[in-house]
Amino acid sequence: MGYDAPFAGITVLDLSQGIAGPYCGMMLAQQGADVIKVEPVIGGDWARQLGIIYDDQTAYSITGNLGKRSLALDLKSEVGKDILRKVAETADVFMEGFRPGVAARLGFGYEAVSDTNPGIIYLSVSGFGQTGPLAGRPALDPALQALTGMMNSNIGEDGVPHRIMFIPVDMATGLYSFQALSSALYAKRDEEKGCYIDNSLMRSGLAMQSVRLIANTLEGGEMTPGASPHGVFSTSDGWITLVVMRNTEFAPFCDAIARPDLADDTRFATAVTRHAHADVLTPAINNAMSGLPSAYWSARLTEARIVHEILNDYDEFLEHPQAKADNAVNWLDQPGLITPAPFPNLAGVKPPENGSPKGTAPHLGQHSSEILQHLGYDSVSIDGLAREGVIGGPDLPAADA
Repeated sequence: MGYDAPFAGITVLDLSQGIAGPYCGMMLAQQGADVIKVEPVIGGDWARQLGIIYDDQTAYSITGNLGKRSLALDLKSEVGKDILRKVAETADVFMEGFRPGVAARLGFGYEAVSDTNPGIIYLSVSGFGQTGPLAGRPALDPALQALTGMMNSNIGEDGVPHRIMFIPVDMATGLYSFQALSSALYAKRDEEKGCYIDNSLMRSGLAMQSVRLIANTLEGGEMTPGASPHGVFSTSDGWITLVVMRNTEFAPFCDAIARPDLADDTRFATAVTRHAHADVLTPAINNAMSGLPSAYWSARLTEARIVHEILNDYDEFLEHPQAKADNAVNWLDQPGLITPAPFPNLAGVKPPENGSPKGTAPHLGQHSSEILQHLGYDSVSIDGLAREGVIGGPDLPAADA
C-alpha cells in the first residue's frame, strides 16, 4: 500500500479487450493492483492485431496491458470456465467488455459472480450501454465520435466533419472507468457487498464534451467560441496555433503580427464580432504570418504574452526541452520490440522501471502456468490443459491438432 502502490493487494480480473477497458486495467496495475488479463487462447485480445504487429504486441496492446499478467483461456470450454470461476472467487474487481448479455450467457454476469464472491466490484464497459436500440451493435471509437456529436463539432476548413485520430472516446472511457473503480474501492471500506458499475463509450464520449454540450444547448446551436481569433495559422515553414483569450489581448496580438490596423476595425471589437467576421479576419492573419517562420512568430507572440505553440509531430515533441524537463515519457523496452517505446508518465503514479513487471506488457498467455500453479494445478495438469487448448502460453505445449 502507500502512495507508490495504493492498490497493492487488490486482484483484478480484466476480460476487456481493445483499449477502453484495458486502459482502465493498466492504470490499476500501475498503481499496484495484480491485474490478470484474461484473453482468448487463439489470437488473444484483438488489440494485439491492430496496426503493425511486433511478435504478438502492437501499440494498442502495449498501452492497454502494461504491468498486467496474461492468462490465455478458452472460455468456450467448461474447464476454462471453471478456472475463471476459481480466480473470480477471490478477486476484488471483475472487468468485462463484452456486448450486453454475453458475460451472463458465459456464466459470468454480475449476479453469477456476486453469488460466489459477494464483495466483488464488477465493471461492464460497452459501446452504447446495456439496454436500448443500439445496445447490441459493435462499437468503435469513430462510431461514437459520430453518434455523440464530436465529429460535427470538429468541422475542418473544407467544411467536412473530421474524426479525431487518437481515439479520444476509448481513452476517456478508460479514464472514467478508472475513476469509478477507484471510488468504489475506496467506498468498499465501509461496505460488505460489492457493486455493479456500468460504463459505455457513448456515456464517456459525451461526458468529455460537457462544456460544448451545455453551451450548444443554451445557445440553440453551434457553440460561440469564447475566444477569437483562435485556431491554426500558416507560417513559412509550418503551422502555429494561437488563442486570443481576452479583448485586451487583441491589440497586442495585432501589433505582434504587424497589423495594428486590425485592432482599430470595429468589426473586430469583441470576441463575438471577431468570430462573426472570421471570413475576413482569418485570411488577414494568415497573410500576415505566412511569410516568416514559426520560430519568429513564437518569439513575437511570447513577448506579447499570447497563448500559442508551434505545431510539432510526436518525434519533435519527444525532443522538446519542456518534455524532457517535465519527464513526460518513460522509455521502456518491450518483448518483440527492437527499440524502446515511449510511455507517458501518469500524474500521481510512480514511473515503472524499465524491464520490471510493471513496466512490461506481457506476451499472450505469459503467466498462464504461474496463475494455475497458484490455483493448485500441478505441472502435469497444466501441460495437459495446454495440449487440450484450454490454456495457452509461450512456455506451454502447443495444443494438439
